[in-house]
Amino acid sequence: MGDLELLLPGEAAALVRGLRSFPLREMGSGGWNQQHENLEKLNMQAILDATASQGEPIQELLVTHGKIPTLVEELIAVEMWKQKVFPVLCRLEDFKPQNTFPIYMVIHHEASIINLLETVFFHKELQKQAELMEFEIASKALSVLRYITDCVDSLSLSTLNRMLSTHNLPCLLVELLEHNPWSRREGGKLQQFEGGHWQTVAPSEQQKLSKLDGQVWIALYNLLLSHEARARYCLTSFAKGQLLKLQAFLTDTLVDQLPNLAGLQGFLAQLALTETQPPKKDLVLEQIPEIWERLERENRGKWQAIAKYQLRHVFSPSEQDLRLQARRWAETYRLDVLEAIAPERPRCAYCSAEASKRCSRCQNEWYCCRECQVKHWEKHGKACVLAAQGDRAK
Repeated sequence: MGDLELLLPGEAAALVRGLRSFPLREMGSGGWNQQHENLEKLNMQAILDATASQGEPIQELLVTHGKIPTLVEELIAVEMWKQKVFPVLCRLEDFKPQNTFPIYMVIHHEASIINLLETVFFHKELQKQAELMEFEIASKALSVLRYITDCVDSLSLSTLNRMLSTHNLPCLLVELLEHNPWSRREGGKLQQFEGGHWQTVAPSEQQKLSKLDGQVWIALYNLLLSHEARARYCLTSFAKGQLLKLQAFLTDTLVDQLPNLAGLQGFLAQLALTETQPPKKDLVLEQIPEIWERLERENRGKWQAIAKYQLRHVFSPSEQDLRLQARRWAETYRLDVLEAIAPERPRCAYCSAEASKRCSRCQNEWYCCRECQVKHWEKHGKACVLAAQGDRAK
């Protein structure tokens, strides 16, 4: 594994072997929290390994021990909890949690799993927090989708049919490019969503292809130029009209950055001269979403009972329980590891240059030199003292 190791190889193997699925009512429990911490450690170690180009040890462990299906089931279970249990929980009369962090961790669990899956595939108040996280999860899901399209010729017929017919992914991806939800204008400046937050794009960088735009274009290329996918995709008049919209986006600047898109240009030129097809009515036996169906069947009619159980036994911890859990989270999210996997280096709070020194009292602000720290003290001093007092009180 990498130079900075969070887990030794034997520890990583033990954590992977121990991964299991939890019933919905146990989400947020002690055992569930322990697994969440283990997943976070595996996630951070996978990012460290990818950054250091140290092979794919976490991926190999997950495949060897057959734990990818477990992660997928956990991902689906959290989504079901958010849809079926969380709204009921919030409507309970006695829902007055002293601390919302345990609930936040359940919501955050989905992001942890999708992050781990994305890293593995790459290497081959509450409501506001939930909304921001949903957007980040969606961007991660787009990356995972693109990796799936890399293998489009080897996908099962039922999977390919759901992608091309049930969900019509080519047309859906065209709409994403049209609406470009990961870009916005704030105060006259262009911002793009990357690395989990919105970043202002310098004028000189605005013609540069963003990561999410690139994922969509690669997915479209894989779906439209794959022999297997083209044989299965029904080019109706609607689909043809939608796909031809791509011609307006395929500028020379874009093709220079992704040269493979020249092949997509040729496909679209040919498509413009192609006759459309009537909708197909082929009989395809599809696999049903087994995990979702099973979880819903097992818990149907029990959503309120699950919410009440969790309110009493999971989301109403004592002050001592919270302190113990906070200590465990602090051990899991080590600062040296978080800094190593951060997408950007810290910036000086005074001059915005790359920083290497942190305020020794509060540990919150970064500086490039002692001089900048002294100049910033007039602004930072009061917050620094309060933060330090709060740490001592803990």
